[in-house]
Amino acid sequence: MLPQEHLIGRVRQLCHADERLDAALMYGSFAHGEGDRHSDLEFWLFFVPEQREADPRGWCAQVGPLTYIAVNEFGAYVAFFTGLVRGEFHFATSEEIDGVRLWPAQEIATDRMIVLDRRGALREALEALRQRGIVPPLGDDEVAALCGRFANWLVLAHHVAERGEIFRAVDALAHMQRHLLWMARLAEGRTHHWLTPSRCAEAELSRDAIELLRGAVPRGATGADVRKAIHAAWQYGKRLWEELAARHKLELPDGLFMQIDQAVAAPNPVL
Repeated sequence: MLPQEHLIGRVRQLCHADERLDAALMYGSFAHGEGDRHSDLEFWLFFVPEQREADPRGWCAQVGPLTYIAVNEFGAYVAFFTGLVRGEFHFATSEEIDGVRLWPAQEIATDRMIVLDRRGALREALEALRQRGIVPPLGDDEVAALCGRFANWLVLAHHVAERGEIFRAVDALAHMQRHLLWMARLAEGRTHHWLTPSRCAEAELSRDAIELLRGAVPRGATGADVRKAIHAAWQYGKRLWEELAARHKLELPDGLFMQIDQAVAAPNPVL
């Protein structure tokens, strides 16, 4: 048994024993049958409003031996258990269960996800989410917006790199690569892991796509590395943009294409 599976069993025990809890939900790899020894534990705990857990750290400490606990940028408590196993716990109230219906669309495995559901409200919300489909239908405007956001991050990376802010350019390229992955998944019809497009990308995308995506990752934090990655990202991104534009009958921004072509190909590019 994986250490994570033991900890998940402990969370289930705690949830059923805690009468303050109205519902509890597991999400992520283990909820979808994809967990392995590197996977996290991820839970939402919905307490009765007037009995909401006042000591999240103490609640997490009951799950297993902790080495540290932090609060991430989304307000979730991240527990580091022995062996560097991460557990992410969102402490909420039953009033927030209905909001599950509005979560970004994803694959729903209702029975595996529900840890506790005293009133049936959580199952109802998950079923409503499941009926929306794994990936929200992307209309023409949404595809155009995705391509535009790719260009936004790429051009920003170009400008700050030319200014000499290489680490800022690397950061911008990380945002750009996420959009490039989405474009690649759309082009190849591989949208299973849409919410986290990098997940299982090596297994799900074509060999050609993976090689082109690798070229868009800087080998090091130097100006030459970053410029090479920007050039590679643009060559692949432009190809995907053209393919998606043809599929969705979008008008290509030829003026923008020409300027980026000139900028990323020149020794000292200026837009």
